[in-house]
Amino acid sequence: MLRRIHHVAVICADIEVSKRFYVGLLGLRVLAENHRAARQSWKVDLALPDGSQIELFSFPDAPPRPSWPEARGLRHLAFGVDDVAACKARLEAAGVGVEPIRIDEHTGRRFVFFADPDGLPLELYEA
Repeated sequence: MLRRIHHVAVICADIEVSKRFYVGLLGLRVLAENHRAARQSWKVDLALPDGSQIELFSFPDAPPRPSWPEARGLRHLAFGVDDVAACKARLEAAGVGVEPIRIDEHTGRRFVFFADPDGLPLELYEA
């Protein structure tokens, strides 16, 4: 049945700010950019190296999504990385607030949380 995640859709407040974050800082590749005039919306398709995608959407006056305390729904989006500490340092050098590195008590692997420009919780998990 299910083979992998094809894409994750993210609604953002400012498409250019989010595009700079996901492309310029996190290194995703732009596949397509489309303006949908009837919806007053942009859609930007971004690719990760494994072929999975993140779709960025902009909608006028989209309300913020509650994240704290733990709200129902998607908790966070996690990316596998080779070196959590190196990625954390790169994010912090770019002015992104990053939580302290933690160790997964079940796997012994390192991970860290941070947020995208709209406060979406993101995780880096050492694969």
